[in-house]
Amino acid sequence: MATIVEIEDLDFAYGQQLVLKHIHLPIERGSTLGIIGPNGGGKTTLLELMLGLLQPTRGTIRIEGLSPIQATAAGNIIGYLPQHHALRTQVPISVRQVVRLGLLGKTGMLRRYSKQDLSFVETLMDLVGLADLADRPFASISGGQRQRALIARALAARPRLLLLDEPTTGIDASGQLRFIEFIDQLKRQFSLTVVIVSHDLRAVTAMADRVACLNVTLHYHDAPRRLPPDVVSAMFACDLEALGAAPPGAAPPGGARAQ
Repeated sequence: MATIVEIEDLDFAYGQQLVLKHIHLPIERGSTLGIIGPNGGGKTTLLELMLGLLQPTRGTIRIEGLSPIQATAAGNIIGYLPQHHALRTQVPISVRQVVRLGLLGKTGMLRRYSKQDLSFVETLMDLVGLADLADRPFASISGGQRQRALIARALAARPRLLLLDEPTTGIDASGQLRFIEFIDQLKRQFSLTVVIVSHDLRAVTAMADRVACLNVTLHYHDAPRRLPPDVVSAMFACDLEALGAAPPGAAPPGGARAQ
């Protein structure tokens, strides 16, 4: 299958601290890739490199044949749902206006939105179940509804690649199931490639057809059903130790710990 993202021989360091080392990670078009690993393992750093917010110390990332900066600047290649959104609830902005913000990367600040783009925003709000709330203040809707609005914002420019950073944090088990079904529906409807970064192993394995285990280096990249238990134990040993519950004999993989 053709790839949409190629990550080759990637290193990244903050000063002298190596955060990512020798990462080689192809992402197949139309797949759902779950990136898992312990806190501080480099997951969010890898996302930031894919978005062009950071530059590799060594190696390359190509998205649709472009650098991350070029792909982000194109406006309609990458959609992104951050773990913490920057919209302040005090700002008087409607749900519809939030979703339309996703068009800015495509149209620019000074150009008008096209009728087709505005129509697509209305379609998206209906699809995510927010059509009846479109004129409500963003601050007045629930946390789950805000998340759906932000996903619609990420899809407004019709990207081919959707990046999700810890999207199930704070969601209970039933809410996670609804979220997984929701993302699967969007993926099929818009022919998306989805990358989900999470420390939640259950959510990732339920959503993804490929899993990448990351703790400075890449320790596994294959189907979730083949994920060896000893890899999981080693990957999360440092998190379990912090809780006083490390599995007997488990030790974290070697290498510096990322921030």
